[in-house]
Amino acid sequence: MNTLSHVQHANIHYQIVPADPFAHIYQISLQIASPAREGQRLNLPAWIPGSYMIRDFARNIISLRARQGNQWVSVRKLDKSTWELGEVNGPVIVEYEVYAWDLSVRAAHLDQNHAYFNGSSVFLAVVGQEHVRCTLDIQAPKGIDSTHWRIATSLPEFTATRYGFGVYQAENYDALIDHPVEIADFTLASFDACGVPHDFVITGKHSADMPRLSEDLKKICEYQIRMFGEPAPFDRYVFILWAVGEGYGGLEHRASTSLISARDELPSIHERNTISEGYRNFLGLCSHEYFHSWNVKRIKPAVFFPYQLHQEGHTELLWAFEGITSYYDDLTLVRSGLISPQSYLELLGRSLTRLSRTPGRLRQTLVESSFDAWTKFYKQDENSPNAIVSYYLKGSLVALGLDLLLRELSQHEISLDTVMLQLWEEFGKTQRGLQEADVERATLAIVKAKLGDLAEARVMRFFQQALRDTQDFDLDGLLQRVGVSVVRRAADSPNDKGGVPGSANGIERVTLGANFAADSAGAKIQTLLNGSAGHQAGLSAGDVVVAINGIKTDVGRIESQLARFAAGERVSVHAFRRDELFCVELELQRAPKDTCYLQVEDEAKLRRWLFG
Repeated sequence: MNTLSHVQHANIHYQIVPADPFAHIYQISLQIASPAREGQRLNLPAWIPGSYMIRDFARNIISLRARQGNQWVSVRKLDKSTWELGEVNGPVIVEYEVYAWDLSVRAAHLDQNHAYFNGSSVFLAVVGQEHVRCTLDIQAPKGIDSTHWRIATSLPEFTATRYGFGVYQAENYDALIDHPVEIADFTLASFDACGVPHDFVITGKHSADMPRLSEDLKKICEYQIRMFGEPAPFDRYVFILWAVGEGYGGLEHRASTSLISARDELPSIHERNTISEGYRNFLGLCSHEYFHSWNVKRIKPAVFFPYQLHQEGHTELLWAFEGITSYYDDLTLVRSGLISPQSYLELLGRSLTRLSRTPGRLRQTLVESSFDAWTKFYKQDENSPNAIVSYYLKGSLVALGLDLLLRELSQHEISLDTVMLQLWEEFGKTQRGLQEADVERATLAIVKAKLGDLAEARVMRFFQQALRDTQDFDLDGLLQRVGVSVVRRAADSPNDKGGVPGSANGIERVTLGANFAADSAGAKIQTLLNGSAGHQAGLSAGDVVVAINGIKTDVGRIESQLARFAAGERVSVHAFRRDELFCVELELQRAPKDTCYLQVEDEAKLRRWLFG
């Protein structure tokens, strides 16, 4: 492995080479100018900020060796992600290979079509020197024609030219791993938002309307920059997107985001005057990750100062960082004029529907959901709907409720915007970490100073109910007072997401209380709600239902077969559990009224909330 002569530019210098795209292997070298003489330690993070699960990236390191000049240095592995070099008396070079076949925004991926990596999954940290400035030489891939490949990253250039191969720089290790890198023959669009250059990069086959994407993203970015106040907290921003057949997700970074989206959700040049449901979802994703530039990348909990990337970093505040961000992502779309108020209310109705269909909300509090993200939210199983609640979903509705309550108490003088600006001034700009009670403390201080003790007590009760109790808080009443009523109905079908009125066909739908997936033998139960007809009869997740009342069924027919019966009627269900056939009788239940949509009662009140 080659090491460049200009490594003397920094005490720590990395070089990464997409060495074998067909085998998905990166070769990496790390030169340390001043290693610990008695034995330098190196380690690789076990998780990536923004995705709260131990991922053990070190398992992808295939081989590792070290040398001083032409002499090999001994290497001893201390634990699953830590190595210790033998005694040295000068600069040392560490060479290793990383397997990269994780097509997600969290790790690294390499093939003949592109190269992508997050630093946390490929760059060893030099223990004790994480504060030291470092450089990174990004080399062209070997063994393939990469003539038209370019580099997309928010890492500052050192000797490289923008989008070109060469040397980039980072102020320390934390910065090095917070700028993902995409290398490909990608599509590039650029725009300015409040004077800040932004790049939007797409890898993968697509036919997206790039001018429209730039135009719409500019509105999102400028709204959020102006909300927190200019200047933006970065000098440049990069959106990195993979367009795929099916997929959805994103991960925030300090001056960029990595995104995955279905290519069909991107805007077509033939849809210039419309916004599809898929494109609306995609814009919400971009808005969400961009808002994180303030909320979690700079306003962040004290436990993340600094990140302890070898172990979990538990906090009860994820509801605030993900939930509040999830509230503002779609709210930004309506406030920046990209979607209509009715479209926004449809999205809100869908959120209410998802929460209503989660019995786990009555078992796990929001602060517990935040704290247990590592072991419960990110490691869900067939019982998760019965046991947990999403801090994204419920957190967004708690943020909505808090916003509406503050507006009601103050006649719109203060709002959640006021709280976020206070958190930005107090914590984001100063880079002080939030203690567990600081979101509540800051909110209550604002309320007490402007509205007095009675209002403070009411907000305090709201926090107790919304964050630490498992009963539903009165969001319906808060929405009613801004001119919106919540209507609840039964789902028309398993695919009914809510957000709009139902079919009104007068047919009373029945249900087993299960979600099904296709199986070669029949309809496989993915999840089964506690208290449902299926649960009470003894069915379980993983069972494959093969017949209803002696008639063969599958995932495509089971709904229409059940529609022939009324609530209260008894049916026999044949199913396989593993390889054993069994039969149960159950009494069908009415589909619950867990599907929500919002109805406008007072347009003026609604607009004052959304735009006032």
